[in-house]
Amino acid sequence: MSTSRSFPPGDPALDLLRAQPGIAVVLPGAALPDPAGFAAVLVELGHESLAEHAGEEGGIVLGIARWRNGDDAPSPLVELVTQKGSAPAAVAAARAALEAAGLQVALCDDQPGRILDRLLRPKYNAALRFLDEGLATQADMDLTCRLGLGYPDGPVERLLRGGLHHHHAASAALFEAFGTPGYAPARRSVVAARRRR
Repeated sequence: MSTSRSFPPGDPALDLLRAQPGIAVVLPGAALPDPAGFAAVLVELGHESLAEHAGEEGGIVLGIARWRNGDDAPSPLVELVTQKGSAPAAVAAARAALEAAGLQVALCDDQPGRILDRLLRPKYNAALRFLDEGLATQADMDLTCRLGLGYPDGPVERLLRGGLHHHHAASAALFEAFGTPGYAPARRSVVAARRRR
């Protein structure tokens, strides 16, 4: 079984979620259970689509991905992935269970990268490219984002703290799925990923 990025060891959210009646949680590498008797089956997603696990039909099998910046602790935000045929009762049960586990839910369609990765990865890649082009130093870019935009940290310090190799994996998966230039992994993340091999 692969490691869960949404529920690292010691994180109480998984136990709280599994304690909710009628909810099954499928972590990476585990097989889907027989959905009979469950209100919702929640499959933890990486960068892939829910359809890779459950087909295109929808029903009670839904995807979950908790936002996490690399190796940082996961945030309380969970992207709840639905399909056109997802049962409204399953979506409602999943939302209630996730909220009861202390998590905040954002609904999204079944697409690679979902909401946050698709919004953030091009911005992070741009910041890394700006460093390579000499537009500004890391300190100046991070300071500008903190003071000018009110962010708690800057994009480069966030990527370095979480691990550039994680950013590379997310960007590469999105670039493969969509081919959009903004998702093409920036040089520094490519180097970081190769150095970890």
